[in-house]
Amino acid sequence: MRAPPGVFFLCCLKIVALASHAEGEMYTSLQNVKQAINVERKLIEYLRTYIDSELERLEDIKRFYAKVSDLHTILYKGPAAATANPLVAFTLIKRLHSEWLNVIYSNEAQENIQTLRSKYEEEEADLPKVEDLRGAAKGLMRLQDVYSLQVSSLVKGRFQRITNGGVIDVCSPAVSVSLSGDDCFLVGKVAYEQEDYYHSVQWLEESVRLFRGAGGQWSPENEGTLEDALDHLAFSHFKTGNVSYALSLSHELLHHDPMNGRVLQNVEKYEKLLGSAGPSRGCSLRRPSSSYLRTRDTYERLCLTKGSQPMHFQNPRLFCDHFTNNNSPALLLQPARREVLSLQPHVVLYHDFITGAEAEDIKKLAQDGLKRSVVAAGEKQETADYRISKSAWLKGSESSIVGRLDHRISVLTGLNVKHPYGEFLQVVNYGIGGHYEPHFDHATSPSSPVFKLKTGNRVATFMIYLSSVEAGGSTAFIFANFSVPVVEKAAIFWWNLHRNGQGDENTLHAGCPVLIGDKWVANKWIHEYGQEFQRRCSLKPEV
Repeated sequence: MRAPPGVFFLCCLKIVALASHAEGEMYTSLQNVKQAINVERKLIEYLRTYIDSELERLEDIKRFYAKVSDLHTILYKGPAAATANPLVAFTLIKRLHSEWLNVIYSNEAQENIQTLRSKYEEEEADLPKVEDLRGAAKGLMRLQDVYSLQVSSLVKGRFQRITNGGVIDVCSPAVSVSLSGDDCFLVGKVAYEQEDYYHSVQWLEESVRLFRGAGGQWSPENEGTLEDALDHLAFSHFKTGNVSYALSLSHELLHHDPMNGRVLQNVEKYEKLLGSAGPSRGCSLRRPSSSYLRTRDTYERLCLTKGSQPMHFQNPRLFCDHFTNNNSPALLLQPARREVLSLQPHVVLYHDFITGAEAEDIKKLAQDGLKRSVVAAGEKQETADYRISKSAWLKGSESSIVGRLDHRISVLTGLNVKHPYGEFLQVVNYGIGGHYEPHFDHATSPSSPVFKLKTGNRVATFMIYLSSVEAGGSTAFIFANFSVPVVEKAAIFWWNLHRNGQGDENTLHAGCPVLIGDKWVANKWIHEYGQEFQRRCSLKPEV
């Protein structure tokens, strides 16, 4: 079944509207996804109005149909019935001349659909763009890889992986949704367009399975069809070396579209390849290696687990205590709950650093200023796929919530965090599969934007967890081989530089992809200058 012309035009309008914008930002922050829910609520109301109008129009058409049918059942039994009564003859001529014309060429349907389109266009600026769709699809594939998730389970709304031959639940979300054949087709198509056939095969296999299960029936909201999915899947298998299966899928596609010249050429090509090389064996899919992320395996393992860092009972030098920072007056009455997580690098977790109300205030202050997070690229800063989030910078006076947090950080660390010795507070909200792959917080190049403050390098990092997550989102220290799960209202602190000013390579860390949840953090980066009497320098880094 194909789409009615009016519905098809509406779908085209949607695609054009999405394609007219080159960049999207919705997928980079769950805050934007929440805002999108309100937009869809409006669209639902507009669609309800359209349906009501169309139902009323159809009722009018049904009444006309019933009237004419009854006349033919009751009055027009014989060939002379139309001429015997001049009133009957007149009404017949009038109906055939004007009433049928008015019904067939009524503008009411066009007016109804035009009203719906106008309302849709009013919301167009707040709708996701093509880049959002691609980014969300990449986010799903990222979660699939990092957490070893089965695509067949994701399609059912479950987060599962195979461990020791058995399927286990990675997590059980409070709210779940299954994916359609068209959903899977769009994810597979994103991978296909990037020539990532490892992912396209897996997602398109599910798409074909679901489209087959639906009997290939077309739905007006779908962009893809069974034929589209078969077409992309066949070529994906060909590119992975599975020529015989590519040929089988192409034959199935020809059953639906026997005059497709391109597919006929592919069939001829596949048959020649099989004839010259003999029977083709199914090839096992292999994930492409990463040329830019050499620590990928360690990074992903740490995201899955807490690594091999010794626990407190295994290493007496790791401990928990009530910390007063040399009997600081601000901490004597209410010491900080400190947990030393690592010695190399020195990493400390302060529990209950911030209250729930304070965290909500910080998030509200940051919402209007959230912009796509950037990374250093030489002397400039730019967006990158290896950092998916949005961030905002908050300045604060001493009386503001930001100023109070600055004071609290200074009391705990003993460091001067006032600008420019400390950067403004950066608030970050992660997006769909939001993450930040392994990186250093301190600058590794003299041309880095970090030095624009002219206060030296970033000597320390203080990161506050403003929210909890259901799964994922850990902070992984790659070379130190441990990871820290998100602890709501806690803060984590570490030194980025040795005492001689050299960067500590053990601070290479990453923000693992958020599997389920809305992750918010606030970063305070503290610079070298201004700390001369708080953290004395040494020529020996270990001192």
